[in-house]
Amino acid sequence: MPRASALLLTAAVVSLGAVGAALVSQHVFDMQPCPWCVLQRVVFVAIAIVALLGLVLRAAFPRQVAAIAILLLSAGGVAAALWQHFVAASSTSCKLTLADRIVGGLGLDSLWPEVFAAYASCADAAVKLAGVSYEFYSLVLFVAMAAVGFVVLRRPR
Repeated sequence: MPRASALLLTAAVVSLGAVGAALVSQHVFDMQPCPWCVLQRVVFVAIAIVALLGLVLRAAFPRQVAAIAILLLSAGGVAAALWQHFVAASSTSCKLTLADRIVGGLGLDSLWPEVFAAYASCADAAVKLAGVSYEFYSLVLFVAMAAVGFVVLRRPR
């Protein structure tokens, strides 16, 4: 079984890699994000930060807190991906949705618009890669991050 340190590092790298892939899609292939896409980016960055904190704070209690936070953030990411696919993708406007309010409330869209500003409606952002909707890739990664959180939480002290 992998060590907690390796799992936390993997969670951070995979989460930041997901954001990197989203940025390549946006800035190289002109696939502009909607608020739900951006919210998922925020969740991936938060998972990476929490995982790195759990990695740096090597004691059992901080790692357990990090694992619980990763589980909760992953659950939020799963919910955002599912909402984007089943509800928001058929909507022509994402303005004033929960995702738009969260991202706007955090101020990340004005602080770092190249990464956290939404430029498309939810319907316009509904694209597929290899026949699979983008949000399902996020969904799979959020489930994997939840598994990491669960395994780290269950590690013997």
